[in-house]
Amino acid sequence: MQKGTLRGYLLSRPEAIEDFPFGPDVAVFKIKGRMFATLSCYRGVDASNLKCDPDEALALRDIFSGVIPGYHMNKKHWNTVLLDGTVPDYEIERMVDRSYGLVVKGLRKLERESLELAYGAEVLYR
Repeated sequence: MQKGTLRGYLLSRPEAIEDFPFGPDVAVFKIKGRMFATLSCYRGVDASNLKCDPDEALALRDIFSGVIPGYHMNKKHWNTVLLDGTVPDYEIERMVDRSYGLVVKGLRKLERESLELAYGAEVLYR
């Protein structure tokens, strides 16, 4: 997946915003002020950090050579996905959706329920 394509997909999630709190080289994607993804470069390769269930994070690292422990993140809950062609686009989209859903589930009840009413659970947690 190309960096621009992934950026568009990240921003397509309901109420997702792009921010640059760490400088111009690291795009941070947030929902209601909480980060669900980053987009940057890792050792010369475009990459994205995505939140993940700890067991799933380990499994994905075993399956895909382009999935490694989260760079500059809590390695139990975050993976870095290298955009080097080793991870299929559909799998990257699934990981984005999972990351977004995990963050939405962790929002305050009022924020979460507001999003669920506006967009529906099937859109938020796909």
